[in-house]
Amino acid sequence: MLTVAGVLVLVAAILLATGLARQEPAPPGRPDSAAAPPTNGAPTQPSGTPSAAKPSAPEPVLPASRPTRLTIASLGVSSSLERLGLDDHDVMETPGDPDKAGWYERGATPGTRGPAVIAGHVTWNGRKAVFFDLAKLRPGQRVDVARADGSTAEFTVTRTDQYPKDRFPSLEVYANTDHAELRLITCGGAYSDAEHHYSDNVVVYARLTSKST
Repeated sequence: MLTVAGVLVLVAAILLATGLARQEPAPPGRPDSAAAPPTNGAPTQPSGTPSAAKPSAPEPVLPASRPTRLTIASLGVSSSLERLGLDDHDVMETPGDPDKAGWYERGATPGTRGPAVIAGHVTWNGRKAVFFDLAKLRPGQRVDVARADGSTAEFTVTRTDQYPKDRFPSLEVYANTDHAELRLITCGGAYSDAEHHYSDNVVVYARLTSKST
């Protein structure tokens, strides 16, 4: 059963399809290598090895602390983070500054159990915005989130996917997890000049792999 926080996050996810729509023009497409099936960071059990031979290492989890900065070195992204809530229509807010990403503060803080959500614009008024190159992220690349307590949560990308807005997989993206994960979300696909609307959402999935102070 979902917790109250989980339900709030899920509501935001269902409404997100319209929350990041007013942007232009189309962003770069998703790389073919990002289409590999997810591994969720779990190692493959070698053939013939008993599954109970070695206990797995405990998942890293951090105490709650507000995120302050997102860094994606491979994309040249370094952004302070706005705090995103729900607007008067119960739709998740989007960053007011197209050059900044925003953390959905009703969800998990990056590094704690559950999927922390950070969203950003792909374009704004015909120019590149903070997440213009988000779809280029590949499995194994690193995403760092600096936190108010002085620590940095270090995430490793597990996959990048692109979904039609009318078939956005809310449960897969936003449902509670028993480990610390990160979701980076922007728009993608074809852009309609008439509707000022992208057809798809790009979602990067990442998992906490280490921390630094």
